[in-house]
Amino acid sequence: MDFTHLPHGDVTLANVTVPACLLGQDGDLVRTDISITGGRIGPPQAIAVDMQGAMVFPAFVDMHTHLDKGHIWPRSPNPDGSFMGALTTVRADSSARWSAADLRPRMSFSLRCAYAHGTRAIRTHLDSIAPQDDITWPVFRELQADWAGRIDLQAACLIGCDKWTDDSGAFGHTADLVAATKGGVLGMVTYPMADLRDRIRGFFAQAEARGLNADFHVDETMDASVETLRDIAELKMETGFSGRVVVGHCCSLSAQDEDRAMDTLDLVARAGIDVVSLPMCNLYLQDRTPQGTARTPRRRGITLVHEMRARGIRVSFASDNTRDPFYAYGDMDMLEVMREATRIGHLDHSRADWTTSFLTDPAATCGFDAPSLAEGAPADLVIVKARSWTELFARPQADRIVLRGGRQIDRTLPDYAELDELMRT
Repeated sequence: MDFTHLPHGDVTLANVTVPACLLGQDGDLVRTDISITGGRIGPPQAIAVDMQGAMVFPAFVDMHTHLDKGHIWPRSPNPDGSFMGALTTVRADSSARWSAADLRPRMSFSLRCAYAHGTRAIRTHLDSIAPQDDITWPVFRELQADWAGRIDLQAACLIGCDKWTDDSGAFGHTADLVAATKGGVLGMVTYPMADLRDRIRGFFAQAEARGLNADFHVDETMDASVETLRDIAELKMETGFSGRVVVGHCCSLSAQDEDRAMDTLDLVARAGIDVVSLPMCNLYLQDRTPQGTARTPRRRGITLVHEMRARGIRVSFASDNTRDPFYAYGDMDMLEVMREATRIGHLDHSRADWTTSFLTDPAATCGFDAPSLAEGAPADLVIVKARSWTELFARPQADRIVLRGGRQIDRTLPDYAELDELMRT
């Protein structure tokens, strides 16, 4: 149950706590009032509610998810918690089960969770190796239409670089499916190959010809010798690719020699590439050892977010996988992502504007409308009974209030039992 019930209609939320950076101010947290009129943030209203310091955020942006994989864990668990265990298990599940009738309810379930938790925009990656692309992309378009006005949806195709072809092959058809979808993004997973640079050049050419942005899964490994991020940065500058480019994961940077890693980040900054960090999934997968081995993981896989921000690289955080072989947990909750990213990445005792990495930064990278607390912005808000960062991150904030268009929404989460029929093996 929400920690308080707000009156319907125009109201002033008096005495709230807001990150100063969201108001364009210096400092950490500030006390202020936020007024709602006609579903938007507006001038002070006659009715006021003392919020007693409750913290307020605009609704969140989750820019890297995998809605098509979500919630398959009960029928297809990761056998050993490893990256390869996840990869092989998902491939087997998708080839056997991923019909429209299977995808739609699982993807809808995740969207209902995200909406209840306070997310207003999502980019999902969709496995797109033929013939799966012709199954999944029509389902995504249906969901995009169904959720219009509640969650803005984008999708990026997902293929390994070894599956890439020019327009005469299967990937040309996939690229056309992406281009025919509102907000479509061309995506690829990169890993070392003898002709990788040629493949990335061709990929950039396809995206450029269709006016698409690019989104890469990059170096999701603790092998310090894997440096495909350098190839992407160099080739973006070499080709003059004009679209936005975002890279996700970049785990191998954390295992590399300091000078080499910093040189790579200088390249990324010069290339104008954005980064999305997925700390919960990377913490789950990286540096695992076989079951029965008495070894604690040392390297945890989070990329070099502090060094990136220091170079002016735009950094975001996102959910990534949800209850699938790549991550057994998660609930599409960006407050959980914020809490865990702060703990894992030591965002505390650092700069005061990390909040933007869950709001305005991912919106700018993806081209979503910017979340805002400025007058005239939609009153799409997440309100939590916490007056400081330590109160915010100490609890899951399960009694949060979510406003959409200034109205308190029903935050009842869907019951996992709804998916039981799909989990039968």
